[in-house]
Amino acid sequence: MSLKSVIEGGAPLVSFEFSPPRSAEAEVSLWNAIRRLEPLAPAFVSVTYGAGGSTRERTHATVRRIVEETSLKPAAHLTCVAAPRGEIDDIVRAYWDAGIRHIVALRGDMPDMQGSYAPHPDGYRSTPELIAGIRKIAPFEVSVSFYPERHPDSPSHAHDIDLLKAKMDAGASRALGQFCFDNDQTARFRDDAASAGITIPVVPGIMPTTNFRGVERMAARCAAAIPGWLARAYEGLDEDVESRRIVAAAVLADQVEQLRARGFDQFHFYTLNQANLTYAACRILGVRPKE
Repeated sequence: MSLKSVIEGGAPLVSFEFSPPRSAEAEVSLWNAIRRLEPLAPAFVSVTYGAGGSTRERTHATVRRIVEETSLKPAAHLTCVAAPRGEIDDIVRAYWDAGIRHIVALRGDMPDMQGSYAPHPDGYRSTPELIAGIRKIAPFEVSVSFYPERHPDSPSHAHDIDLLKAKMDAGASRALGQFCFDNDQTARFRDDAASAGITIPVVPGIMPTTNFRGVERMAARCAAAIPGWLARAYEGLDEDVESRRIVAAAVLADQVEQLRARGFDQFHFYTLNQANLTYAACRILGVRPKE
């Protein structure tokens, strides 16, 4: 599929992910990105939730402000790690009371990313249990995650497929992908999910690579492969920001083109609280500002 045919092929559904700010300067950057992308009218925007619930209050404040000050539909991330069931349930009710109707339900990582996952003795033991708990409290829309290249803690690809099926059966309505640069693998996961009876949308996660060293660190934590061709594209560019931006734009355009050719019509962008690359990719996909 050519870039021309992608642009002329009709706009897909897009969604954007943001992270709660850690400083006043970061908050300005976040809200500049939100305002820049808001006219594209995404299906929703999500706000992350740090390891062990470490950004809980900042996540809640950000999604509440999005509800109050924008036309966007926010989805709050929520994990079940390191917290008792009653505490999680109170957060869910607080989200509903704040006008939030969509949750991204995740198992979560241990505090400070230390050690293997262990459920709280009085908490939800798994993501399917968390989803069922959320849906029991209120009729939230619930999105979940999937790992095209296998979750770091998973024994097998088949286990990941079975887990996604359990999440769907518990009430999930969409699966958002961990970033993956192997487009064939993402398509294989989607096809295997369909063969297993999974009927919810399987949505690729798209990661900008301008900060390539940062992407390498994230990839190591989530067991996402960095292809050799991508690493070579950034060789010698650590101090050359402008060239990295050009390379990142080319990589992003190629990936969305390749995924469209494989039949995907929804995309979830990890914005890293920066708007320009995501905005450009949406233009390539045919997403235009709404009048």
